Amino acid sequence: MHKINAILVAVDGSETSDRAVQHALDMVATGCAAELHLLNVQPSVGGAVSTFVSREQIDSHHREEGQKALASAVALAGKAGVTAKTHIGVGRQGEIVADFVNKVGAGLVVLGTRGHTGLAGVLMGSVAQDVIAHSKVPVTLVK
Repeated sequence: MHKINAILVAVDGSETSDRAVQHALDMVATGCAAELHLLNVQPSVGGAVSTFVSREQIDSHHREEGQKALASAVALAGKAGVTAKTHIGVGRQGEIVADFVNKVGAGLVVLGTRGHTGLAGVLMGSVAQDVIAHSKVPVTLVK
């Protein structure tokens, strides 16, 4: 396998997300990648909310929630002795992940999946499907 410049891991603070981070850390440890980027995507706040809440408050909320979601991934990277660059985006997951792939020059996206199938997957929508649809680089799903 050739060396990837950077791996982008989409994280949400869940156990599944932590497994995806561990997979990426294993790849970095074996020399498959040079850099590790951790990205949390926060959902956009609806227009009605922004009428009553200032942009600064909304940005602060996204930062706080993003940092909470990144905390376990950052801890895993630290424990493995890997310096990970952290990012917080706001919007649709697939679009934001694709955006950050370009910004950081990632050659691979890694994300956890809960493995919902059938009606549950259709009703909830799949972050993994959204990321795959928008990504121009390979995507590894970790269950």
